[in-house]
Amino acid sequence: MALSKIDAANFLTGTIPQGNVANASLGAVTSLPGAIATGKILQVVQSSSTTQSTTTSTTYQNSNLSAAITPSSSSNKVLIMISQMLNTFSGSGSSGDEYGTMKWKLLRDSTDIYVPANGNNGNGIFFYNYDGAGQQMSTLSNLQYLDSPSTTSAITYKTQLAAGANGDTTVVAQWENNIGFITLLEVAG
Repeated sequence: MALSKIDAANFLTGTIPQGNVANASLGAVTSLPGAIATGKILQVVQSSSTTQSTTTSTTYQNSNLSAAITPSSSSNKVLIMISQMLNTFSGSGSSGDEYGTMKWKLLRDSTDIYVPANGNNGNGIFFYNYDGAGQQMSTLSNLQYLDSPSTTSAITYKTQLAAGANGDTTVVAQWENNIGFITLLEVAG
């Protein structure tokens, strides 16, 4: 059997024929591989609060639940996920059915980006019937919302709440200091 001698000094010189390699040099790369696509999660921010927020005002108030994120590209989106314990109850405790309404919304900085449709009586989002003793009712609000902020500046997402038109209604977020969460996911656009 014949032995072959390899010229080690010149073995790594020369060029690879263009037809054998799709991009023979870094300068020939014109785009990222197709596997790097939109929809990837680029960063995750989560904030929580157990601080109870209570109001009887029909003017929206901060609910003590917010989180900030800085998108890396203005074409990216932000997926907002919220879990928040809400409560509304009437303070009168009079006989007969009573109702309390709550208004709730999601903001990006000072801009409303999601305001649910009005509740059954047209005055608020959540509508409850009572047993005549001002019975308290609560709900766990879960929301997923995909926002297109079109910015690379820091932005803050938060929720606000207010009482409906019924004047003796009290509304509460983080009811009895139950924890509320807001999670922000930057999604490649």
